[in-house]
Amino acid sequence: MRLNERLDSLPLSRFHWNIVGASGLGWLFDAFDSGLVSFVLAVLAKEWALSPAQVGRIGSMGLVGMFAGAVLVGLLADRFGRKLLFQTTLIVFSAATGLCGLTNTYGALLAMRFLVGFGLGGELPVASTLVSEFAPKAHRGKLIVILESFWAFGWALAAVVAFLFIPRWGWRAAFFLGSLPALYVLYLRRFVPESPRFLEASGRFEEAVLVVREAERACGEPPAEMTRTQEQPAEKPGMRALWSSEMAQRTAMLWILWFSMIYSYYGIFIWLPSLLVAAGFSLVKSFSYVLIITAAQIPGYFSAAWLVDRWGRKPTLVAFLAGCVVSSFVFGKVGSPSGVILWGCLISFFNLGAWGVVYTYTPESYPTALRGTGSGWASGIGRVGGILAPLVVGWILGTFPGRQDLVFAQFAFVVLIGLVAVVALGRETKGRSLEEIAA
Repeated sequence: MRLNERLDSLPLSRFHWNIVGASGLGWLFDAFDSGLVSFVLAVLAKEWALSPAQVGRIGSMGLVGMFAGAVLVGLLADRFGRKLLFQTTLIVFSAATGLCGLTNTYGALLAMRFLVGFGLGGELPVASTLVSEFAPKAHRGKLIVILESFWAFGWALAAVVAFLFIPRWGWRAAFFLGSLPALYVLYLRRFVPESPRFLEASGRFEEAVLVVREAERACGEPPAEMTRTQEQPAEKPGMRALWSSEMAQRTAMLWILWFSMIYSYYGIFIWLPSLLVAAGFSLVKSFSYVLIITAAQIPGYFSAAWLVDRWGRKPTLVAFLAGCVVSSFVFGKVGSPSGVILWGCLISFFNLGAWGVVYTYTPESYPTALRGTGSGWASGIGRVGGILAPLVVGWILGTFPGRQDLVFAQFAFVVLIGLVAVVALGRETKGRSLEEIAA
């Protein structure tokens, strides 16, 4: 039996859930920081007398860092391993988050947000790649979506901290709390193994077998005789391979999809507390509304997790993207508290459910030697959308004051472009091994 076949044949067990949980906590910390800055901006805009354009630049600077982190760390993960880069990026963004709390100038805050973004952007594709390479093929979609669901809990935690801490102790205390995840690296070093698929592709077959043996013991399975998935480790391909004849269609689809998803997500959720305050809601009421809206992300994730291995990746993604288009468009036209909460919850439900499928779909699309690079570049191109979105929202609000309907109409249009790309270019990957999909 080949090593990759053994990984796919193992029963789902506590071993796999431990990998998901360990990686998921890293995602929770990422989301906590990303959510935290959206609440801080609502306070800083008043405290530092920032213009909408300056607020937009703070949000975008984190995305500039995420672009650099996603691209560079993805390449490094294909050379030095998933585990090492996962730990390194966690330390970078945690330390930089704490330093944000010490800044006293606009320029210093921009610099720290770049470093935070670098760590965040590098960690997300590496973590999803790590989980996908351990997951049995029959359960891979579900495990990746559940991994992504930790994002919702992290953002909800940020809303709770903002609601409880910022009005009482200020925005600096919130950033100091955001530096604590660096301690989690001590756990990762001991209990999270390196991907055996990466080890084999790097010519370290014996080390890969040892990791699989550990998985077999944890699953209560007898050790199986294993052979190499391929006789010789493949030469590490570069970025050019993403646009080879075999990969070009899936790369194009993923880049468009990631751009539309990150543009809409960061544009909406970085600005949401500030938009609600601008619409006349008090700071505390705005934070409480965002907390409720954020909570709707959780059922969005778990419904996608239930559907993705039943319906398949493509139909599930299409359904959630369509729901996001409609809810985003309607949200911009409502003004009552009940309408804000209802349609805001629907945006959260559909947008984050779609995100769970995106993170399943992306690493499945590339071979092991290219998986980190492909996932990193897709994420990096998406960050370009995230860089632009806060700036575009700032421009719209500065040019057309109070026109929140225009803000959300353009979000709906961008998501629609991603939906069309998936329908036209997407392939179904349900129930196939990573090696079969990538062929």
